[in-house]
Amino acid sequence: MSSPHTPAATPRAGDTAPSRPSPTAPAPDASGTRVPRAPAGQDVTSRPAPRRDAFFDNAKYLAIVLVAVGHAWEPLRDGSRAVSALYMLVYAFHMPAFIVVAGYHSRGFDGSPERVKRLITGVVLPYVVFETAYTFFTRWTDGVPDRPVTLLEPLYLTWFLAALFVWRLTTPLWKLVRWPVPLALAVAMLASVSPSLGDDLDVQRVLQFLPYFVLGLVLRPEHFRTVRHRRVRTLAVPVFAGALAVAYWAVPRVTSGWLYHRDSAQELSAPAWYGPVATLVLFGCSLLLVACFLAWVPGRRTWFTTLGAATLYGYLLHGFVAQVSKYWGWYDPDWLYRPLGEVTVTLVAAAVVTALCTPPVRRVFRWAVEPGLPWAFRR
Repeated sequence: MSSPHTPAATPRAGDTAPSRPSPTAPAPDASGTRVPRAPAGQDVTSRPAPRRDAFFDNAKYLAIVLVAVGHAWEPLRDGSRAVSALYMLVYAFHMPAFIVVAGYHSRGFDGSPERVKRLITGVVLPYVVFETAYTFFTRWTDGVPDRPVTLLEPLYLTWFLAALFVWRLTTPLWKLVRWPVPLALAVAMLASVSPSLGDDLDVQRVLQFLPYFVLGLVLRPEHFRTVRHRRVRTLAVPVFAGALAVAYWAVPRVTSGWLYHRDSAQELSAPAWYGPVATLVLFGCSLLLVACFLAWVPGRRTWFTTLGAATLYGYLLHGFVAQVSKYWGWYDPDWLYRPLGEVTVTLVAAAVVTALCTPPVRRVFRWAVEPGLPWAFRR
């Protein structure tokens, strides 16, 4: 498959999922924070719900829209250099933004039994469910009827859950060491020159995206307030324009494989020394674009704020739509490869992932995204 991801009671940093799927349980999103629900039978106006930071929910919604749009653009890339440039620009920062926010909301993970239980029910169990589901689904869409069901090699979008599981477990270590971000960068640089690491748990992406998660762990609220300053918002416009121009220049010259962080330098047919250099350059460029992206995220409540609290639904479910769209030939009409068609594909992808984050969809698929096993854990 061509896609790399083909790129959420009072919410507490590090929480991932409830121990049982009750009506009062919070819904997860792709970064690990949770949205509160009113207890069954209780008037929601009788007691104010715990406040969430609308800024982060808005950021997660906009990021998941970019993930879905990026997947929708993939079949259009060969016919349009402009689409390819937009694709490279988006892939340079949308998953780093998600991962930085995931790290920020993982600061409270301490390895306690309650946190580990939430990690299992909120990350591990959805990983098992969707890894199995995508295996059977792509046996049909990819025409590979003997594709094995394996939990060691994440398929399609499930790599992020595997990575989040590993990152969360290592959180106490990164909180202990003196220079966590430089150390994580060193690990990513070593991974970029190690083709022998193999495919278990998609370890290349786990290690190469690690610095973004660790950076999120060390960030503080004042850092996010800084990037939302009006001056930063103004500067973000020429930065994005310049980045798009660079991406347009790079389309015929640079493989987009570097942006996926799933291969070593040698596997990308480059000298080994390219790996560490590319890791540092991409880290700096991606963080600059993440800051510019966050600068334009609204801090007030909007119509999509509540949707941003359940982005894990949109993330895991939109992959089925992306797969079936190619299998059923939705991209066959020639007009889709012209500007009007490209805009239409973009809007449809944004609408689909938005719908997948809504409450009706969450009620239908809660058993898969928020599976609870109260009988499996001690009180």
